[in-house]
Parts: sequence; structure tokens; C-alpha cells
Amino acid sequence: MAELDREKNHKGEPSSRRPSMFIVMLPIILLITFGKLMKKMIANRIQFDAIKHDIFHPNQLGGIHQRSTEDAGLILTHLVQVGWVKGLQTSALAFDITQFFPSINHEMFIAVLRKQGFLLILVDFFASYLVGHSTVYCWNIFQSDFWSVGVGVRQGSALSPVISGLFIALVMKLFCIKAALLNMTLLSFVDNGTILAQSKQLNDNNVGWRKAYKIIYLLFVAFTLVLEHDKTELFHFSHGHDTYNPLLDLGYAPYTGAMPLKPKIYWQYLGFYFDRRLTFHEHVCYYATKAFTTVQVMRMLGNSTRGLSPRQRHLLYRSCVVPIATYRYCLWYFNGACNKGTINQLKRMQQKAALWITGAFHTSPTGSLEALAGLIHIHLMLKKLAMHAVYCIATLSDTHPLCSMMGKRLLKRAEPHAHSATLMTPTMWGKVRSTVIEVDKYVHTLTESFKPFASEARPGDRLLDHYADRLCFDEHDST
Repeated sequence: MAELDREKNHKGEPSSRRPSMFIVMLPIILLITFGKLMKKMIANRIQFDAIKHDIFHPNQLGGIHQRSTEDAGLILTHLVQVGWVKGLQTSALAFDITQFFPSINHEMFIAVLRKQGFLLILVDFFASYLVGHSTVYCWNIFQSDFWSVGVGVRQGSALSPVISGLFIALVMKLFCIKAALLNMTLLSFVDNGTILAQSKQLNDNNVGWRKAYKIIYLLFVAFTLVLEHDKTELFHFSHGHDTYNPLLDLGYAPYTGAMPLKPKIYWQYLGFYFDRRLTFHEHVCYYATKAFTTVQVMRMLGNSTRGLSPRQRHLLYRSCVVPIATYRYCLWYFNGACNKGTINQLKRMQQKAALWITGAFHTSPTGSLEALAGLIHIHLMLKKLAMHAVYCIATLSDTHPLCSMMGKRLLKRAEPHAHSATLMTPTMWGKVRSTVIEVDKYVHTLTESFKPFASEARPGDRLLDHYADRLCFDEHDST
């Protein structure tokens, strides 16, 4: 408002046009803000109840509270490692849904809500929010007729992840019923899905995939969604140096007959870079290079004589570079992993950052540089982050997909997977090398217990919601 008040008209007098426009728009802005707040509140409550009462499928890993890409990567790597110990070959078939958010049918979604047992008042809310709307297209002076809008949800809305998650949940549960005899695992991340197959031979995986892919394709068609066959990806994991990498006749164009689906050498999935032997050399190389490039670019922000102070450079490095360099480190950093070479790449990156922070000579010892810059050694930082991850997993919901892979202490109410640590013999438990096993090994050091979805934690029933007038907060300004 101060900027608007200073604005002058052509006579040098304060202009009243812009403030009046602001006052006219103010109610609209307030309504939009209030609408976003209401949608976020409704989304939080639905998420809480849907997770607590197992309405979401356990293997849904996107757009849901406490579930992320890291969970998908940990589950995938654990299944591959356990499969190798059991003598099984693991393969992954990734598919993509065409225009997922714009293609969600409103009438179908309302039917899904009724099937899932939500209260009638919530079903009626979504019916009034989605069903029966129309739109008009305008271009310059042209204005079209009204068109019925029976599909699609707006991306960016707080309700979009909830709507898409509830819509996909029923598809995944039906797939598990129809494909039960195929012994495959389906993972979903918003509009991406992955079918994991394990058998003694890679060719056996291909045989089962044709049946599984047909089932999932027909299910999505029944729910008015379509798969993009040309974006389907195939990847075979290999424990040894075996170069055998069989092709797959998917049964759907363009991957049929003389043009089968060719498996990838390196697989990019949810920001991860998988190689066939799960060494993660490509993954670490990519993110270490990205972090190194970021440090190089930051040099323009200051040097030893001008620009940012060393304290500001240290803060910038910890805030912007470290998260890039350690992106999903849990997949490759655990006891027994061959990661000496990968850690050396990160050491070189941090050495460059320490030189920039301190402004020291390039020949300065790395250890002294890191101490002067206030940086912890890379291997110690990874060890600290790994221990924090152990404690974070202990706070997950009772039916979280990672819990189904854990031992009895963290299994909770989750149904144990066939490769769960709960079902392993002591001999097999000692042979498997994965983050899941390491978490199960060190979780006993945590003495506290957590119930993130207890009744007292439900939005609207929390301590602040009931007793806000009885709580006082110290608002002392530290400055």
C-alpha cells in the first residue's frame, strides 16, 4: 500500500486509481485464500483417516503423508538384494498413465468414494465440487459455447493428491486380487507404476509380465484411464557379470512382434539411477557432479576479498549443495555396501566447497580446510544421516509399506512381505545387505515409541484445537 500511495498522476497528485482497484480485488483475494485454506484442511483430514483405516493401498508411495520416493527406492533395492540371496532374478516394468490428472472421471471418482465407505456428507461435497461443472473458452473477442467438464482435477490444488490417491487405490487393490497367482509386486507413485517380478530365470519374468500388464491395462481402461505404451520401460537386475538382457514382447504396440521392448542398461526412476548390479555408481556420479557444478557456480557470489562472508558461504553450502550431493543416500550407504569409490567423489566435491568457503590455497590439506570451514567429514555426515533415518522409520504409520519389510519390532499392523526380515532365517538375515536390514539391526537403540495416527493426532482433535486458550507461548524475540 505504501508503494501505491507514492504513485503520482500526470498532475503530480497522489493517484487514487490503483488503491481503488486493490480495494475492489481484496474480497476476491480473501475468498481465494480462504478457499485454499479450506481445501488444505479437508485434504489433511481425509489423508489422516484414509491412512489410519487402510483405504490407501500399502504400496501407494506418492502424494500421501509419510510416503516418498525414498520409500520406493528402499523397497525396490531390498527386494532385489533378498532375491539374489534366494537365487531369484529381479526385473522391473515401469509404466506411465496418459494425462492422469486431466483424465480422472468425476462420476467414477464419486462411485469410488461410496465404495470406500466415506460419509455421505463428504461424498456430496466432492459431487458439488466436481460434478456438473461447465466451462467456456475465450480468445480475444471470440467466446465459445458452454462445454460440460466431466473429467480432470486441477494440479496444484491441495485436494489433487488426495483425489488421485483414492482413485488409484481401488485399481491397485483389484490388481492384487486378479494377479495374485502371478506373484508380482505393484508399486505406484502418483501417475507412475512399477511391476516387479522375481523368478529363477529372466525369461520367466517376461512370461508373467504379459499377463500382469494386460490385467493392469484393462483395469485402467475400466476406470477411464489409458496407459502410454511407448513410455513403458524394462530393466533387469543382475548380481554377477551376466550380459544376458532379454527383450520383451509386451503385447501392445509399439512393443510387439519384430519390435520388442528393449531393456535399459541404466534405469532412471523417480530421480534414482539404477545399474544392473545395484552399485549406484551412476547415481552418485550424477549427483556429485551436479553438486560440484553448483559449488563452481557459487564462486561468483564471493571470494576471499569481496562478496559473501565465510559464514554465509558455509550456510549456502549446507543448505543448497549438501541435499543435492546426498540425495537418497540411504539406497547406497549401509553396512557392507561397496561405496568407497562413491564416497571419494563426494570428498572431492566437499574439498572444492571448503576451498571456496575459506579462500585458502588449493594445496591446503583437506582435513584442515574442512575444520576451518566448519564442515563435518563426508563419511561422518552420512553416518549421522543414516542413524537419523533409522529413527525416522520408527515414526511411520502401522501399515506403511516399509514396515512390511521389517522385523517383528517394526512390523506393527503391516502384513509381512514374502521377503520381510520377519520371515528370514538367521543365516539369510546375515547375508542380505540393505538399508532395511540395517534399520532393523539398530532400531533397538531407540527407546521411545510413536503413534503418529493416534486419535489425539487427528486434525481437529489435537491439543491446540481443544485447549488453545489454556496454552501460552513465549514470543520473546532473540534479536
